[in-house]
Amino acid sequence: MKLSNLPEKAIDWSEISPTVTPGAAGAAKIRAVRTNDVQLRVVEYGPGYLADHWCAKGHILYVISGALRIEHQDGKETYELSAGMSWRSADGEGSPHRVRSTDGATVFIVD
Repeated sequence: MKLSNLPEKAIDWSEISPTVTPGAAGAAKIRAVRTNDVQLRVVEYGPGYLADHWCAKGHILYVISGALRIEHQDGKETYELSAGMSWRSADGEGSPHRVRSTDGATVFIVD
């Protein structure tokens, strides 16, 4: 990732209205800011959340609170993440992934 043409700016996440997105199970509240090719998000996964799709896009994720699991479509790897942990993936590399959260989690994502 190259961060270019990205004006310096402070973001007050409390001023950004969340969008509620249903998963295959549960729902997520998403606050997002996009500048050119870079998207920043604070996502609150509700208890029992399971993403409704497999994703091949690259992400950098930091768990602020709670816990979640990153599952892969090929079933080979699963990552259990809790507060203070990060995970990363590259665009189109490896098996597509999805998020599952039993008790809920809040994460910061760059993609």
